[in-house]
Amino acid sequence: MEPNIAFIAALIGDTARSRILVALLGGQALTATELAVEADITAQTASSHLSKLVEGELLRVRKQGRHKYFQLQSPQVAELLESLLNISAGSLNPKSVHGPADPGLRRARVCYDHLAGELGVALYDALGAQNLLTREQDETRLTPDGRAFFAALGLDIEELKGRQGKRRRPLCKSCLDWSERRSHLAGVLGNWILEDILAKGWAERALDSRAMLFTASGLQAFSKSYGLAKG
Repeated sequence: MEPNIAFIAALIGDTARSRILVALLGGQALTATELAVEADITAQTASSHLSKLVEGELLRVRKQGRHKYFQLQSPQVAELLESLLNISAGSLNPKSVHGPADPGLRRARVCYDHLAGELGVALYDALGAQNLLTREQDETRLTPDGRAFFAALGLDIEELKGRQGKRRRPLCKSCLDWSERRSHLAGVLGNWILEDILAKGWAERALDSRAMLFTASGLQAFSKSYGLAKG
């Protein structure tokens, strides 16, 4: 059966539904009430929109006790939304500043399940400069040096491959950054790095946005570990 692009475009094209989807780009699971606030709509209207997004396989719903939580269906949906954010920002005014106005979001934020923003791009550049990743056009691969580097950080590559799932999510993948207009690291490895940053206490997620809040010592440790240029 031919893919129905118009159907997906219509789902995303509604203002309230697009706000709901963007609110979930941080990878968190939110309730209908929380998403109604994000979209500035009533709970009843939010319920209708959420049903359509679930039926269209853009969202999935998880039940826990008496509550229902909504999340993006897959990393592919997140990538689609991030691409649309890039396109829409460029179409408004090519001379304008792209991405979020909040300096904290521009500095470091979560893009579904990996690090984005200035620090995300700096990480991707640093890994490439050290020949830990090879980058050719849209394909990103972990080099033998990269495997040794991440093994020294405690990463089990074979265990990580197990996270790729049935759809064989890429181990490494470039993702065009909404604010920087350059690539940051996505894929299973990008997710591992984000989880490692949080586990080590170098940063924490903001409660009210997608921002990643690094401590001074955490930023220093992150930069040293991954060879980020000072600045």
